Amino acid sequence: MPSLTFTVVTVSDSCSRGECHDKSGPKLLDLVEKYFPNSRTHADIVSDDQVAIETCLKYWSERSDIIITTGGTGVSPRDVTPDATLAVIDREVPGISQTLLIKSLEVTDMAMLSRSVCGIRGKTLIVNFPGSAKAACECFDFVQTVFQHAVDLIHDKLGNVKKTHASLHQNQSVKVEVGVPKSKVFIPRSAHRNRTSPYKMIEVEEAINLIRDSFRLDDKYELVDLENAWGAILGENVSSVDSLPPFPASTKDGYAVIAADGAGVREVVNSVAAGDQPDVKILKPGQIVRINTGAPVPPGADAVVQVEDTKVHISDAKGEEITVEILKAPTVGQDIRPIGSDIGSDMELLKTGERLSSAHIGLLAAIGRTSVKIEKSAKIGILSTGNELQSPHESIKPGKIRDSNKLTLINLLKEYGYSSNDCGISKDNPDDVLLSFIKAFRYNDVVITTGGVSMGEHDVIKNVLMEDFGAEILFGRVNMKPGKPTTFARLEFEGKTKFVFGLPGNPVSASVTCILFVIPGLSFCSKAFFSHRTISVHLNEKLSLDQRPEYARATYTKTDDGRYVARTTGNQISSKLNSFVGANCLLILPGQTSEQKTLPKDFEVEAIILPTPNFNCTEENEI
Repeated sequence: MPSLTFTVVTVSDSCSRGECHDKSGPKLLDLVEKYFPNSRTHADIVSDDQVAIETCLKYWSERSDIIITTGGTGVSPRDVTPDATLAVIDREVPGISQTLLIKSLEVTDMAMLSRSVCGIRGKTLIVNFPGSAKAACECFDFVQTVFQHAVDLIHDKLGNVKKTHASLHQNQSVKVEVGVPKSKVFIPRSAHRNRTSPYKMIEVEEAINLIRDSFRLDDKYELVDLENAWGAILGENVSSVDSLPPFPASTKDGYAVIAADGAGVREVVNSVAAGDQPDVKILKPGQIVRINTGAPVPPGADAVVQVEDTKVHISDAKGEEITVEILKAPTVGQDIRPIGSDIGSDMELLKTGERLSSAHIGLLAAIGRTSVKIEKSAKIGILSTGNELQSPHESIKPGKIRDSNKLTLINLLKEYGYSSNDCGISKDNPDDVLLSFIKAFRYNDVVITTGGVSMGEHDVIKNVLMEDFGAEILFGRVNMKPGKPTTFARLEFEGKTKFVFGLPGNPVSASVTCILFVIPGLSFCSKAFFSHRTISVHLNEKLSLDQRPEYARATYTKTDDGRYVARTTGNQISSKLNSFVGANCLLILPGQTSEQKTLPKDFEVEAIILPTPNFNCTEENEI
């Protein structure tokens, strides 16, 4: 792809004053780097002032192919980005503005308040995006497919334009760049749909083993800045280059001396502080140099006497020391760190596979490393599916429910140390699911979906994965409650391996299966394989058993005699998210048999400990 020059301009009073951190700008630059990897980028921040915005746009239009603004597109008095854009452009490009509005209205009704403008100034395309990081990234996805073609047209590059037109006529395969993709999935009439699942029912342990055996990222390592390396798994052996300290250094505040001089009055010939180079050739007998902790010991000195073991003998009128009495005779090497005493040159310090702590980061900084190779962390996207879903911030509409799964999973993953990306809400139709997957796969290694994996006539996740992406469904049913339709798939997308965890749509099912399958799966990318902490608990109530093994939400406490007792949090129906509130464990209950349909009070079972906000899974749960 030809190289473009992008400039992202964040319009914000608070960001321009340094009161707030710019979130939208960096995320947009990340997307530019992803979709246009050969391009050059610039970034700027300007206040919500029309003259300032106009000046900024004029400046960058002489240096950019595309300017993307983020912020100031609403209807408040300070939202003047569209007005400034209209003032500087030569021609409008209303199609892009209309696309942004239409697509954004599919996400939220609030988009009708956006006044985004798109136009051309000279040879530069200028596009207004909202200020929200999420909305700005969505808008980028909506229109990025036309950027290269627009620039070719603006610059009158007829050769490139003809190639694009030819590809539009010839390419019938599914690609985002060629318009709205169409799924190959055919939904039969309800009377002709499957009544039984084609997927074998497997046990939980078998499902985890399948995940373990297949979960590998194509790009095993990545180079990151040192400040972003905490908690990562080191992907290289690290050795020192220089000695530390690189010079003999004082460990005390006091005086650098010649040990053979012993105790007595000495002439103070200089002083040296940490970071100084001593301004003395070679210390002579009878001379001393005032020295601070960490400072280099001057040539000729072979000991340091702490200030507490001295007293002033003679000082001048300004209070400067002329002679000082050494009260205790020093020994050679006293209070001196020799060269390389902390780290020798070419010493192996860290090995591949170590998890980087704050101490590791400090050590790397001490030897001059500004970046380090680590095992790549999977980029995770979360996609909700369902015609009934709407965003939590919207007023509830007839027949709709608020999407709780996405925020639940985003924050559940955080509790185990993983960050994730919001991939929006997909409708329950093959075309919409296909497009949502394409967008999600472009930016993520792992996509977690909720809903659409059961036996309903609108549950199309598995079919879209197989028919449109050629995915391998590694399992599609698990013998457990809740979470029987949980699905795990692997596929190739644009030359990269992608993984999909298809979780049930019921809130509790989604959370339980995320804990049991997704969390261990993500850890399998690295050498620090994760294992849930379990304890033995005694039931504080009689429980009826389901035909399937069940993972029941419960609360455990420790008794005075050191035992753990547990009680369920009430109704265990899979849609009752409130049953997770207050739960601190999952009881592992066996499936019923003809001999055992209930478990009596005080019966002992295993329980998985659930994370809390202070839960440190990296320390307590590694195998």
